[in-house]
Amino acid sequence: MIKTFAIIFSALLALGCAPAGNSPASDPSYPARVVAVADGDAITVLDAGNNQIQIRLYGIACPEQRQPYGNRARQATADAVHGKTVNVHPVEADGYGRTLALVAAPGREMLNSWLVKEGLAWVCPQYCKREDICGRLLELERAARENKAGLWADGKAVPPWEWRRVKKDIDKSSDK
Repeated sequence: MIKTFAIIFSALLALGCAPAGNSPASDPSYPARVVAVADGDAITVLDAGNNQIQIRLYGIACPEQRQPYGNRARQATADAVHGKTVNVHPVEADGYGRTLALVAAPGREMLNSWLVKEGLAWVCPQYCKREDICGRLLELERAARENKAGLWADGKAVPPWEWRRVKKDIDKSSDK
């Protein structure tokens, strides 16, 4: 337990978002093996009890698979974590029953921040509410934009929540 806490705490410090008031005894983080990567920001893990848990990376959104950089984001996540043991630090649950979490990939920084830094994810303003986490993610996004990293090289990059809304409107109009 102490080793797990030390690993996740170090990863959180690297992200700039150490949780306030956590001690080894109350740390909710856990190791889990990644068994599936649905897209860049959604993975499935098996915990120590072989329970399958759907994880959505807290505070970020990668492009949808049919969007530019969608496949690249999914592949980057798969390369980083598929088949590996990660440390999952739950933040909250979403309306679909998924765990929203920070995920520490082995030998690298927090997956959430890495994807943003590489220009493979946006910070979700409507869902990223924890200043201790989101402030740092927004700094990484600003730097990625300035450096034209990944999707920021495209001056017309559309966030997935807007892309889905436009697609839904197009689908509705074609049904008429």
